[in-house]
Amino acid sequence: MENPNNRIIAVGRLEGGLELSHEVMNEPFYTGTLLVKRLSGAVDRLPVTIPGKLMGMLPQEDVQLVMTGQVRSYNKVVEGAGRLMVTLFAQSIAPSPDNDTLNKVSLTGALCKPPVYRSTPFGREICDMMLAVNRAFGKSDYIPCIAWGRNAQYASRFNVGDRVRLTGRLQSREYQKLLESGEYLSRNAYEVSCFTLEAADGEPAPAPAYVLGENRYVFEPAGRKHLN
Repeated sequence: MENPNNRIIAVGRLEGGLELSHEVMNEPFYTGTLLVKRLSGAVDRLPVTIPGKLMGMLPQEDVQLVMTGQVRSYNKVVEGAGRLMVTLFAQSIAPSPDNDTLNKVSLTGALCKPPVYRSTPFGREICDMMLAVNRAFGKSDYIPCIAWGRNAQYASRFNVGDRVRLTGRLQSREYQKLLESGEYLSRNAYEVSCFTLEAADGEPAPAPAYVLGENRYVFEPAGRKHLN
């Protein structure tokens, strides 16, 4: 079912095979990883979920594919704790010989957590957001998003409940979590990196509560050590 508030189109190659994940009303769903290039040459390893009815659209040979669908999320218990999992939910699949860096997301939703503005040790401005995007049957997807530079400044002005419209790309990011033993565990995070950002109601974002550039602060989630 097409949702104008949640759309993604991405081109890449499947890494290895697909695994049966679960069934809903006797329809199987399969999961795998789509390798999507960036213009820089880096590769995003995106989780994908493919309904069984689309499996016949997959070619037998290893070719580049274009997938359109939605960015969805669900909760999963990992190592005894709940984790938010993000996936590209495919609604159509076709071979795509062109544009091997296509990765575009369009979302409209409401902020369900206060934005977290921070700057890296190198002075780069970042703002983390959690966007709740409605879908059919009263469900919602909770999608982590990240804005940079001026977009980060703009995003930091929004409040919980504000509706936001954005475009960007779905990306993967490796980080290390510090364990109680003192060792680091490598993990992957998935988020939408924003290209454009605006208030969905057409009104400007409220004025910031502090002067950006004079009262900056550095914030890193506890237990994380970002990889360069």
